[in-house]
Amino acid sequence: MTVTLTVLARPDCELCEHLGFALQQHLQGRAELVWHDVDERDDWRRRYGLKIPVVLDANGLLLMSGAFDATRLPPALR
Repeated sequence: MTVTLTVLARPDCELCEHLGFALQQHLQGRAELVWHDVDERDDWRRRYGLKIPVVLDANGLLLMSGAFDATRLPPALR
């Protein structure tokens, strides 16, 4: 079973690009990253709009925001 992580970001967000690059390098294909604009949904914008980039697990739970932090990933992905 493939692990799916959701990344909430905004276009032209340099911090988002850095987190995405670090996440991809760390995961090396062990999880699928699905990117969304945080402004696509009102609930995302209200909850995470000032915290982007944000990484959510498959259940929508916050794993990390801002800078990449491998310790915030599930044990199987650390």
